[in-house]
Amino acid sequence: MIRRALDRLYAAASAVAAFFMVGTLAMVLTAIAGRLFHFHVPGTDAYAGYCMAAAGFLALAGTLRHGEHIRVTLIVERLAGRSRRALELWALGVAVVLAVLFAWYSSRLAWQSWDFHDVSTANDATPLWIPQLAMAIGTIVLAIALADELVAEWLGRRRKSAPAEPLRNE
Repeated sequence: MIRRALDRLYAAASAVAAFFMVGTLAMVLTAIAGRLFHFHVPGTDAYAGYCMAAAGFLALAGTLRHGEHIRVTLIVERLAGRSRRALELWALGVAVVLAVLFAWYSSRLAWQSWDFHDVSTANDATPLWIPQLAMAIGTIVLAIALADELVAEWLGRRRKSAPAEPLRNE
């Protein structure tokens, strides 16, 4: 039951990230059309940036669950058995701590922006807590996903998912 709820959380965050990717495209196309047809929609560049940041942060947990994050496996792949598991547990533990700190401070930033009525310096004057909220939610979901991975590794149930296509570095 918990596994399904967590998977739904990661899928929902990924779906919202996809929505913001489409929003980025819409803002860029609106700006291009404005230049071509001589009209101006204020704030399209700022909104494109907000959408891009929201898409990036909200996609973090889903990317982790699908094994698509960049991992340096130079040491891990040379280890086996208990030493490999110990290193995986240590790395995941450090990642959880860092993700929780990132989530805490990004949530705090959004809260302070709301509390101080901080607005964008661009001509759109968007309240900054709105785009910062996507960052806070994305980092919270990432912290949950990393804690999920740590618990699964601790219990020996972690599924090692490799990318569907081998990554190439050319």
